Amino acid sequence: MSFDLAARLAARRADNLYRQRPLLESPQGPQVVVDGKPLLAFCNNDYLGLANHPQVIEAWRAGAERWGVGGGASHLVIGHSGPHHALEEALADLTGRPRALLFTTGYMANLGAVTALVGQGDTVLEDRLNHASLLDAGLLSGARFNRYLHNDAQSLAKRLEKATGNTLVVTDGVFSMDGDIADLPALAREAKAKGAWLMVDDAHGFGPLGATGAGIVEHFGLSPEDVPVLVGTLGKAFGTAGAFVAGSEELIESLIQFARPYIYTTSQPPALACATLKSLELLRSEHWRREHLQTLIRQFRHGAEQIGLQLMDSFTPIQPILIGDAGRAVRLSQMLRERGLMVTAIRPPTVPAGSARLRVTLTAAHSEAQVQLLLEGLADCFARLSSEPNHA
Repeated sequence: MSFDLAARLAARRADNLYRQRPLLESPQGPQVVVDGKPLLAFCNNDYLGLANHPQVIEAWRAGAERWGVGGGASHLVIGHSGPHHALEEALADLTGRPRALLFTTGYMANLGAVTALVGQGDTVLEDRLNHASLLDAGLLSGARFNRYLHNDAQSLAKRLEKATGNTLVVTDGVFSMDGDIADLPALAREAKAKGAWLMVDDAHGFGPLGATGAGIVEHFGLSPEDVPVLVGTLGKAFGTAGAFVAGSEELIESLIQFARPYIYTTSQPPALACATLKSLELLRSEHWRREHLQTLIRQFRHGAEQIGLQLMDSFTPIQPILIGDAGRAVRLSQMLRERGLMVTAIRPPTVPAGSARLRVTLTAAHSEAQVQLLLEGLADCFARLSSEPNHA
């Protein structure tokens, strides 16, 4: 008996769900070269346009000259360097919390935090649309795992009534495929009323949201007591890579002792931490990036509504256009690419069946003229698709 992988792959192709990796042959930015073709891209998460910023590049170069190019060991052996420590302190200051802890990836931060905090006899309650890393963390923790209806505090309250042991409520801050934000005030009230902790993964909120770019907790004016566990990634608005958990002294010390993805992995390169420190400095000083981004979001939503596109409820840089059929979404993405525009088709299992979409993401590096080109391309491609026999 053998694994029939060929049949599984054929079935995925037949369902228009087969995924392929585009080959990027340029730095990240609005203008990219993919598979040898120049394209105007609206599909990366570099929300503040820092991934190719010359000052960030220079900070990485200088960091590599000073600290070398590898972490060399885990943080608990000899891999915790000066730049790592300085970045943790800066992230703690940004989030208004006593401490922060660096992780190599966002997936590892979520796995580490959840599995270190709960186990058998405890309860994890998660939003149905949470990121895969959060769902996997809940399942792997060994705690009783349940999901509440999307962004529904009453649905959460009903599940909290049946919770046992230490209870962790887990949500995305900004939902990565819909672009909407969690109703944190309501979730925090329900969690606190039952003695549960609220954990927020604000991967897509840091940078775009909040008066200073500190994310969804700042956006709502909540305290560390409202949201005891705060997770953020550095590969999106910060333009670099890695992730962090911010919280109390006791939380961070507990993660250092019990979070296996932290304990048993090599630290990120110190030079990367140097680059992220520069990104953080730019995030805090160049407020025009968030302001310009909000201008582009308003421009896109207004133009898309005039065209008659079915947008989702989002005021974040993630602006999905609901298509429904996976094949239709793929065809539209292909047509846009033929026009020199790169917009990714998102299909099941990433999103529920029947909700395939074009996921437009905007960044501070885009111009209003480029957004107008996207709107014109969308109008043309939707009109042409409607006239094709197979898609009418």
